[in-house]
Amino acid sequence: MAFEQLKLENQICFPIYALHRLITQEYTQYLSKFNITYPQYLVLMVLWEKNNLSISQIGKKLLLNSNTLTPLLKRMEVLDLVSRVRSSNDERKVFISLTQKAKDIEDEASAIPYSLLEGIGCDGLDMKDFIDMKENLNLLIKKLENKKTTT
Repeated sequence: MAFEQLKLENQICFPIYALHRLITQEYTQYLSKFNITYPQYLVLMVLWEKNNLSISQIGKKLLLNSNTLTPLLKRMEVLDLVSRVRSSNDERKVFISLTQKAKDIEDEASAIPYSLLEGIGCDGLDMKDFIDMKENLNLLIKKLENKKTTT
């Protein structure tokens, strides 16, 4: 190979991509109990933290565009997890709220992060390493977000 930088093993993006796919697959066993997907779980986590948000507020938090989020939210409404209500002040704005069904699963869902770590054999690993990794990934996300807004 003429260029070392083109080897898959030298890429930073591939391990992040692969990790994303593998962790999302692991989540499936926990989320199937609630009949939800990982992106739906992310929306629920945002709304469990602060209920009744606009689609744009949820999108900003999850780094998703409204054209990606809207069909996801419509499916969640069919599952009776969220309600969508247009603003009376600005009908272009749609607010998303948790239903009672979504509120009822929060307590049970709170065990998912710990169960996931145990399930993949990370329960004995140093938590500081995970916190450091998360902080470094958040820093990289912030840098990429800032780059996107300045270009």
